[in-house]
Amino acid sequence: MHYLGWILKFVLFVLVLAFAVKNTDPVTVRYYFGGEWSAPLIFVLLLVFCAGIGLGLAAGLAQLFRQRRELSALRRALQASARGERAPDGKLPVPATAAGERPERPA
Repeated sequence: MHYLGWILKFVLFVLVLAFAVKNTDPVTVRYYFGGEWSAPLIFVLLLVFCAGIGLGLAAGLAQLFRQRRELSALRRALQASARGERAPDGKLPVPATAAGERPERPA
């Protein structure tokens, strides 16, 4: 099964390489206000592809950080309830996700 993965990766590499070799014609990218940039088509495609990956990762970071904060708060609440400590409002801290609800965010 491991060899099948390597074979598929090699085939994909050969296809992308063939695509790159076939698309070396220069293209002109025109900007606003008369700006132009000439480069091989495969370079422009690669640049746009990498920019899309970067923007997609940046968009996902906000959710990742929010989930990390939520996990940290839940761990603190779980540790506090294991020690039997009470929250400042006098209630035992119980993780809201244990009841199937979202935890409240502090203001």
